[in-house]
Amino acid sequence: MTDLSGKIAIVTGGTRDIGRACSIQLAQAGAKVAVNYCNNKAAGEETMAAIKAAGGEAILVKGDMTKKADVDALVAATTKAFGNDIHVLVNNVGGLVARKKLAEMDEEFLNHVVSLNMNSTFLATQAVVPHMPKGGSIVNLASLAGRDGGGGGSAAYALSKAAVMAFTRAMAKELGPDGIRSNALCPGMIDTTFHDTFTPDHVRTHVENSVPLRRQGKSEDCADLVVYLASDKSSYITGANIDINGGMFFS
Repeated sequence: MTDLSGKIAIVTGGTRDIGRACSIQLAQAGAKVAVNYCNNKAAGEETMAAIKAAGGEAILVKGDMTKKADVDALVAATTKAFGNDIHVLVNNVGGLVARKKLAEMDEEFLNHVVSLNMNSTFLATQAVVPHMPKGGSIVNLASLAGRDGGGGGSAAYALSKAAVMAFTRAMAKELGPDGIRSNALCPGMIDTTFHDTFTPDHVRTHVENSVPLRRQGKSEDCADLVVYLASDKSSYITGANIDINGGMFFS
């Protein structure tokens, strides 16, 4: 098992689906975890209970990651609880919000989706990096949509995730000389409430029957990769946007 003992991690949007799996698995690996949530405190408490049951240590911190003051408060709570160094940042906040075609979108909607996916990643990265020592790891949650443009009505989501992918590479170049790595996951069809909300069942069934591995992914599949990228075992990997889609798309 990967050993993250002595590491401090922040997981934004860390209380549901992929974020929850990341929070739990990072704690299981020995990291002390600051788990961020925005609205659903009950989900946060469930995640904390799962971490405790697994023998992990964590704090739960409310905050809207599109607001700088809330991001700064999350970092302050983390350093107060665990010390000044933050070794791992998982930027998981994001969402599709709604499927809207070009004619249905307005500027306010576009800006909201971009802020949710890209600005949250930028703000958290900017706030955490001053606390990140050599060997630190940033892991962003991008999407297959950032590569292929996404499904119908997801242009705003796709472009914001493509921005996350470009930002990931830019940070790899900028922060690499300081010994900090920056990578991203590009999940495909993962069995989460995201797809429960936005993807019809017949589409999900089609994906299951057509991808080489003949199933949807699980949140734990993503968390396994996040833990690896957070660890020193991936010390020579940076600037990578890694596909995790069961063979649905090859980049």
